[in-house]
Amino acid sequence: MFYIIQFIIGGTVMLLASWLSRSNLHFLSGVITLLPILTLFNMRLQMKSMTAETFHAVQQNAIFGAVGMVLFTGFVFYFSSFWKPSHAIFSALSIYVIFMIVGKPLLAYFQS
Repeated sequence: MFYIIQFIIGGTVMLLASWLSRSNLHFLSGVITLLPILTLFNMRLQMKSMTAETFHAVQQNAIFGAVGMVLFTGFVFYFSSFWKPSHAIFSALSIYVIFMIVGKPLLAYFQS
């Protein structure tokens, strides 16, 4: 039952984020407000079904992924002041992929 509730909430959040994207200010406030709620629901589910060690590893991966997304967004912003948006996104995506490929073994090394 909890999975169905999460699916409905996740779909509602994505629908609201799409709807709020018509205005930059509303989109940012909507994303900032609604996404942490989904994170809390997801963490609750993880705590119920994972051991402490597995939960810790999942949270480390989540932090690693979040850093990657911040890098991606920052590089898109930075590169878009020099290049066309499509080139900026492709370049930032390339850096993001390299970060994820190189960073995964490093994260595994630090976890052991």
